[in-house]
Amino acid sequence: MNPPVLSVKNLATHFFTRAGVVKAVDDVSFDLAEGEIMGLVGESGSGKTVTGFSLLGLVDAPGRIVEGSVKLNGTELTTLSGPELRKRRGREISMIFQDPIATLNPMLTIGQQMQMAIDAHERLSKRAAMSRAAEFLTQVGIPSAQARLRSYPHEFSGGMRQRVAIAIALLHRPAVLVADEPTTALDVSIQAQILFQMRDLAAQTGTAMIWISHDLAVVSSLASKLAVMYAGRIVEQGPTAKLLRDPRHPYTAGLIASLPSMAKPGTPLTQIRGTTPSLLSLPEGCPFAPRCDYRTDACAQKPDMTLSEGRGWRCFHPTGQDVGIPA
Repeated sequence: MNPPVLSVKNLATHFFTRAGVVKAVDDVSFDLAEGEIMGLVGESGSGKTVTGFSLLGLVDAPGRIVEGSVKLNGTELTTLSGPELRKRRGREISMIFQDPIATLNPMLTIGQQMQMAIDAHERLSKRAAMSRAAEFLTQVGIPSAQARLRSYPHEFSGGMRQRVAIAIALLHRPAVLVADEPTTALDVSIQAQILFQMRDLAAQTGTAMIWISHDLAVVSSLASKLAVMYAGRIVEQGPTAKLLRDPRHPYTAGLIASLPSMAKPGTPLTQIRGTTPSLLSLPEGCPFAPRCDYRTDACAQKPDMTLSEGRGWRCFHPTGQDVGIPA
């Protein structure tokens, strides 16, 4: 077995506010192999985006990583200085953000922005830089790439702008790419095209990907393994097919049962009762216990991760029920 390209162990990122300490990421661990795509899913506020930002060292005050390890090809990222981390960010590990409008500069052409991204880590002639930029625009499905380098962001549709953002993130062929819900605002047909292209790019380039999403159905069609987050912790993880067919954590089972495809026509959608807890005042023990139909007195304690046959879950009462969906 080759060592993982990215290894995250017991990562904890907290925000120190006047109201108290927000444990946005708490004891998160996972490994990612070359070319592997992992889906990171959960409700809004579960800690998915902060996890992604933590991997790249993009957490701003009052937040900071308080514990844990993030190793990229054996290099510990959490102890690197700012300049050392910037050398790797974009070149070895990169990120696609949810809103391409916030990523792209409206005053510069696409070619100028891609050249600046290349110049940040390499010295190429303008001709060579433009050639690489056109190559990656073509890879993400933008036609007439050479001509579109002279266009401005407002001349692209939302889907095309997101493809440009993906191309910029891939310019240096990073070992790891973190994608923070990049297709959420796109229509279904464009979303499907981008997911197909990302799966193909991972296979061709060997880039490992973390695909952050609140949409379990979307990410399950892309990722080979899933990690489900709740209240800052990964509560279940494992191969996509096994997790969807046989979820062990009640929260995962609830997410799957609430998918529209699981409901019979004319019947109400299944819901997980209650709401997610505030990260400022998490309940003692298992944070999902107040919403869980399986809770007992044992749930007053915080469950550790149980590992078995390449899977893991944090639950004293794993469902063990066949409530999943066909993979």
